[in-house]
Order: sequence, then C-alpha cells, then structure tokens
Amino acid sequence: MATNMNDAYPVQFDVDYSESRNRLTTFFRIFLMIPILILMLLSQVFLGLPVFLMILFRGKYPRWMFDAQFESRKFQARVWAYASYLVDEYPSTDEEQSVHLSIEYPDVETELNRFMPLIKWILAIPHYIVLIVLLIIRVMVIDIIAWLLILILGRYPRPLFDFSVGVTRYGERVNAYVFLLATDRYPPFSLSA
Repeated sequence: MATNMNDAYPVQFDVDYSESRNRLTTFFRIFLMIPILILMLLSQVFLGLPVFLMILFRGKYPRWMFDAQFESRKFQARVWAYASYLVDEYPSTDEEQSVHLSIEYPDVETELNRFMPLIKWILAIPHYIVLIVLLIIRVMVIDIIAWLLILILGRYPRPLFDFSVGVTRYGERVNAYVFLLATDRYPPFSLSA
C-alpha cells in the first residue's frame, strides 16, 4: 500500500543500485521494451479523468480509485526505470522489484482543495519547463552514456545513476501533484530524496 518513506514530501521514489549489469539485455533493451510499453499505455487509458471529476464535483477521492492510480504509477515507474537502464529486471505488472514508489493517500476533506485540480496544471508550468530540460539531458546524454558504459564496463556509474533516479523522483512528485491529485503541496524543485 502507499506508505510514507520520508516525512519531507508525500511522494518518494528510489531504485536499488546494482554494481554489475547485464550487457546483453542492455544492448537489446529497445526491442525488449515494445510489449511492456504497449501494456503500460493501455493501463493508463481512462484512469485520470474519473479522479479529477470525483474531486471537483464530489470532494471525494475513494480509496479504490487512489489504489488503482497508485498501482498504475508504480508499474509505470518500473517500466521507465527499465527503459532508462536503472534496472535489468524486466518490469513486473504487480511486484515491486527494485523500484520503490511511495505516495500517501490524502485526506480529501483536510488536505485537498476541491478546486485545485482546475489550476494545478497552470501552477506546475515552471516544473514542466525544468522537467523538459532535465529529461532532455537525461535521455540525450545520460542514458546514452550509461548505455555505452554498461556495454563496455558492465556497470552503471553511480553519479549518473543518482542523477537519473533524481530526475525520475522529481517527475513522480510533479505527476502526483498534477495528475494523480494525491497532494496539494507544491512539489519541491529538487532531485534529492
């Protein structure tokens, strides 16, 4: 279930670091990703709109809706961790594996403003700009360097790994604020835990 790893922010993300990496699956990762990406995209269809409408019109966020959204986010986090070479394990649809995402279930009446979903996407514009820059750096530089170093050395250098995990952590916090609607606390501009 959604438990809090740290009291600092209601969304936490981390990936277990592994010293040695599988060169063969790293080399063919782009092809191995196709089936799991299709499954991930299908799992996202129609999950966000009901939550938005429920909070806006009823001021409620039923636990079962949150749990469905949360489990979908955890699955997506495993897929993206695999895609960006953070893990070698093929993403499971239901097991945590070595990717850890924690999102606190909100008390809608005291922690969420029912009209915030209407403006959160506007308030998050500075985060989108920062995330776009960070994702371009990660995908165009870090992931390519990591791919090459894993193929040559058989390992993912820890500083590059930490940066990639930090970018994903930051993205998860912004996603929980804007789309999952799990918190009204503005996400910090930080890659750290």
